[in-house]
Amino acid sequence: MSSEDLERYETEIELQLYREYRDVLPMFRYVVETERRFYLANEVTVLPRQDGGQLYVELELRDAWVWDMYRPARFVANVRVITFRDVNVEELAGKDL
Repeated sequence: MSSEDLERYETEIELQLYREYRDVLPMFRYVVETERRFYLANEVTVLPRQDGGQLYVELELRDAWVWDMYRPARFVANVRVITFRDVNVEELAGKDL
């Protein structure tokens, strides 16, 4: 496989992933961004933690979708993320509370 073939393949996968994201977005309440992943979720718990003076964040997501083109299944019932970096959680506009 040439580098051009690989690039076309990755471009097609990214386009398919974007289309899936666009289709599933209305099903979710929150957008969650970490340094490594992008998630859609219906329930998000953010837990600040400290261990020996080191601060970190533990996220618990329920009923989630993961933006990852290499995952065969992107829908996940429960996700637990631990990070020492910034986390962004946004509630999507237009969702009934």
